[in-house]
Amino acid sequence: MNSVFKENVKIAFASIRSNALRTAITAGIIAIGITALVGILTSIEVFKSTISENFAQMGSNTFTIQNRGPNIRIGQRGEKPKNHPLISINQAEAFKESFEFPALTSISFIGSGAVEVKSGTEETNPNIQVWGGDKEYLATAGYEISEGRNFSTTEIQESRPYAIIGSDLKKELFGEGNGLEQVISIRGQKFKVIGVLTEKGSALGFGGDKVVIIPLHTARKMFSRPNMSYSVSVMVPTPGMMESALGEATSAMRKVRGLKPTEEDNFNITKSDNIAQMVIGITSQAGGAVTIIGIITLLSSAISLMNIMLVSVTERTREIGIRKSIGATAGTIRKQFLIEAILITQIGGLGGVILGVSLGNLTALLMNGSFVIPYDWMALGLGLCFLVGILSGFIPANKASNLDPIESLRYE
Repeated sequence: MNSVFKENVKIAFASIRSNALRTAITAGIIAIGITALVGILTSIEVFKSTISENFAQMGSNTFTIQNRGPNIRIGQRGEKPKNHPLISINQAEAFKESFEFPALTSISFIGSGAVEVKSGTEETNPNIQVWGGDKEYLATAGYEISEGRNFSTTEIQESRPYAIIGSDLKKELFGEGNGLEQVISIRGQKFKVIGVLTEKGSALGFGGDKVVIIPLHTARKMFSRPNMSYSVSVMVPTPGMMESALGEATSAMRKVRGLKPTEEDNFNITKSDNIAQMVIGITSQAGGAVTIIGIITLLSSAISLMNIMLVSVTERTREIGIRKSIGATAGTIRKQFLIEAILITQIGGLGGVILGVSLGNLTALLMNGSFVIPYDWMALGLGLCFLVGILSGFIPANKASNLDPIESLRYE
């Protein structure tokens, strides 16, 4: 039995070599479907990994109080955040003063998500985020200083025109040179750079390396608007203290907001790791939809392969007759064509997996994320190819096995 199987494999390879162009076209059809499937799913894995890494930098011991929840939605999926009354600067400062839990508390707000920053003759695209924050903001946001220093309490209170910039912004404006003590311009206002942040990467606009952080009250004057709402971030020493801190923070904010015991909270508290899990959950749903589309694409490839195999059976009718006349059984002939179909799909599948993983990991380069090898999606792709080979080869194999040897030998 083993020798018969080996012989069928040899014949299948010989047939593939003798019809190299047809095999290449068929395997190419399969490869395109697998490349799309594995490529997109690999990109999703890279995205999920990068999201986890970025939010992990903020730590599982950080939460943020805002007037609304995170607006993270893909299409119609994701929870629509509730709008609550704005958190004023007075309320944020009152919370920080009254919150007596042993934790680090900061106040911040985003001045603009898309500004142009200039320095001398150099200028950036209008894609730089400007944040206003107090002295504690860097720590609660998961930032570290690679060059220079943080703001002092005096500089925050006196609204000094100082700035701390992200590593990408520093490279864009100053190249490999020293960014410290340089002067940058935002909306015509000049700032002296006193610090450069350690490279961090970005996740859905949370943080990142194309960022400028300026003193809180400087940002208030510069980006004043009617609907300005502030964020309060709290970082506890250990994750085990999180629940106690959440309870006290809720009580303190309710008191600041003047809520009665019967009234619901009119603010939102979000843990940083909850945001990551929310994004990953939505992304996983998208991955399921992509898988279904990929399977449909492969079924279309199966039909193409089946037609090509039927043509192959017709072309090789005489060969089949000769094999049957010297003792080959119907089962042997059937296995021969099934093996040939499976080999063609596996060749296409292997090429598609390699291309898909390579293209998917281009996302990692763009997002400064880690290289991902999605073994489960690779196995799924090759498994689907095997199934396609069985489905597309079954009818042609049956047709070949049922040919009459005498009529086959007469076929011209």
